[in-house]
Parts: sequence; C-alpha cells; structure tokens
Amino acid sequence: MGFKYPVSRPSMKGRELEYVTDAVTSGWISAQGPYIPRFEQAFARYNGVEHAVACSSGTTALTLALRALGIGPGDEVLVPEFTMVATAWAVSYTGATPVFVDCGDDLNIDVTLIEDKITPRTRAIMPVHVYGRRCDMDAIMKIAFEYNLRVVEDSAEAHGIRPVGDIACFSLFANKIISSGEGGVCVTDDPRLAAQMEHLRGMAFSREHNFLHKKLAYNFRMTNLQAAVALAQTERIDEILAARARIEALYDRELSGVDGITLMPSRQVLWMYDVLARDRDELMEFLTENGIETRYFFQPMSRQPMYRDPVWPSLRATRFAQEGLYLPTYTDLSPEDQDFIVGRVRKFYGAG
Repeated sequence: MGFKYPVSRPSMKGRELEYVTDAVTSGWISAQGPYIPRFEQAFARYNGVEHAVACSSGTTALTLALRALGIGPGDEVLVPEFTMVATAWAVSYTGATPVFVDCGDDLNIDVTLIEDKITPRTRAIMPVHVYGRRCDMDAIMKIAFEYNLRVVEDSAEAHGIRPVGDIACFSLFANKIISSGEGGVCVTDDPRLAAQMEHLRGMAFSREHNFLHKKLAYNFRMTNLQAAVALAQTERIDEILAARARIEALYDRELSGVDGITLMPSRQVLWMYDVLARDRDELMEFLTENGIETRYFFQPMSRQPMYRDPVWPSLRATRFAQEGLYLPTYTDLSPEDQDFIVGRVRKFYGAG
C-alpha cells in the first residue's frame, strides 16, 4: 500500500536534475564520464581521506574491500550479529567465513566479545555503524593492531561518521542518508588498496590486452548518471545531516516518557529513528492504518537460513529483533508530519 508517511524518501532538492540532464545530453551515461571522478573526489574530500572508489551498491563495496585486502577461502571475518544480511554476504562472496559477534546495548558490535571470537584464521573485523551510531572504533582498532587484523567499516548507514579503518564502505541506496538510487563507494587512504578496488570493479582488464583477465573480477561499476546524482547529494550532505538532527531531536523530545516506548542511545548521525516498543506488532498495525510506515529491526545473523546456528545461542540481538522498530525518517519530514506520527504513537499507548 501507499503510505502518506513512508519510512524513507530521498531528498532531491539540489543540483541532481541539472547534473543528470548534463550527463544525458553529453552522451556519458554508462560507467565512464566526468561525474564519476568528480563524485569520488568530493566524497573522499568530505571524509578526510585520499581515495574514493565508486561502485554499484553498498554490498559490492564491501565485497571489493575484502577482495582488495586479499581475504578469501579459509579466512574468517568477524561480523556483528545485528546488521543487514549483506554485511555477512559480502564475506561469503569472497569464500571466507563470517563469524558473528553479539551486539551491545547500542546495537553495535560488543567490543568486549571480539577477542573470544578470534582464531588463527581470523583476518579482519567488519564493524557496522548501526542506524548511524558510531562503533567504539578506538577499542576495535586497538584489537586489530594487537592481532594483526584488517578493519573494514560497514558505513552503509553512517554518512558523516569519519572512517578510521583500512577501508570504509558506504551505501547510496534510495533510503540512505545520501543516495544515487543504487550505488556504493569505498574510501581509504591507501593508494594500493584504492587501485586494487578500482581494478576489481571494472573486470580487471589487463594492460597487455583488452580481453586478457588475470584474476576473477566483477562488473561493479557505477554509471555516470548515478554519479551525477551522488555528487549533487554530496554537495548537500551537511544540510541533510542537520535536517536529520532536527528530526531526531523532535522525536526524542516528544516520545520521551511515553510508557511503552524505550528510546535508544543517541546517534552520531541519524539514518533511521529506532525505538523499542511494547506490543510492537500491534503498534505497527495501528500506525499502518493511519498511513504511517514502520519497519522491523534486523534479524540476527545466526537466525538467517544460510547461517543458522543449530545451538541457537542466547543473544541480545534476538531481544532487539523482537521489540524494535523504526519510524519514518527522511530529510524532508516536517515538524507537522512528526507531530502527527508522534500523536498516533501516543494515542496507541493512551498517552494523549
């Protein structure tokens, strides 16, 4: 059904149409064209790093990062239990094995549990900044140093959180903080890693011959059309983040003290506004009847059919998956829209 208040909606109020029109009229619509390097340079500069490599999705960004680091069959990568399944899939696509670590109270990977999961086969840690909350990267980088591990940050939901790992990977899907419809981007300070990711995303053509390929690679390229939108979005990122901070503050203020709603820890940037809710499924049904779309939290990785743990361990992630939802969160959501949404939540719980 259509929702008056969808859970997400892209904000295209900058130069997106101008840039896309220019790309179309110039004839550069595929995986070459000036907007790709312009976007990469702007995104790298915004994140305070030397290199950005644009690609076709956040999932392919993670896959490129792991492949560039040489991770493959026989290796293990530590992945949070609480994340979107694409994080684990990227590990599996390389032939490596994802090893799951439960979350803390902020939904991010619990750094106190990481060392217990490290084995001689562990090659990397892949922290995810869930819903825009920054992981404890100081602790993660310390562990990575002590055990000689690489760090790939899954920043799909965290545009605006500055990267510190070997590579950080962002999604540009339509529901993300900034978007190109579909797309992704990897950022790093290491020129060799950047060159390898660029090589792998474009089918690894050999310099010796156009159709000689010395390794298994991918067609993970971003088009010039997508890059045109991504560049316009990057130009507005501070404005977008500021609008989302106002959205977070209003939700916090108006939902605080509602018996039945548990607010989650604060976020460094707002991707989705998440809460725990008593009688969650009934609340979601009530909000749907009022034209308000909501979404469940992620399911734990150990519950996913392709990774199912036969022991079914007791996990914090399970509780969050059973009680969590997020409310409409998009840049152009007005205070009046939020007042209506909050009013419906309060009505459901008899809070006026």
